[in-house]
Amino acid sequence: MPRPDLLFIRHAAVTDPTRLWGRSEVDTVPDPASIAAMRAMLGEVATVVSSPARRCTRTARALFPEADVAEDPRLWEQDFGCHDGAPLADLPDLGPLTGDALAAHRWEGGESFAELCARVAPVLAPLAAEGPVAVIAHAGTIRAALATVTGPGAALAFEIAPLSLTRMTAYTGGFAIGCVNARPR
Repeated sequence: MPRPDLLFIRHAAVTDPTRLWGRSEVDTVPDPASIAAMRAMLGEVATVVSSPARRCTRTARALFPEADVAEDPRLWEQDFGCHDGAPLADLPDLGPLTGDALAAHRWEGGESFAELCARVAPVLAPLAAEGPVAVIAHAGTIRAALATVTGPGAALAFEIAPLSLTRMTAYTGGFAIGCVNARPR
């Protein structure tokens, strides 16, 4: 028998999309019309939880102004180490790496996507027990949740746009993916 959904919402667009933002803080200014359209897609939720990143907590408060927003540090974006905050144009070329090899790549001074997956996976089942739960997080965090179904290498192939919805349903022994990267029309 299915349990309630986990509704993953990526934070609203950041003010400087030309850099790699992992653990560094960057602002977002959620557009009221986009927030209202996303809120209409979500329906009722029992719990709202967010990454502690300012871009996530601002998005959570805009979407759910009436809710108490819990923060969970395990939902932070991947730690990109010395590359965190760097211009995208200056990042090293990881092109030869794909799938599980790319997921295993550890950023200098940071963590690999596989390590992010290991950090996020234990959060999911307890959250699902509280469901339906809105989780406001980062693209990497949402891909890490998807990796519980697809595996880390395959999860890196998903696009997760700002202010998009990814829905997962918990079942005994695992999760099913309902939608990925859904956006209001």
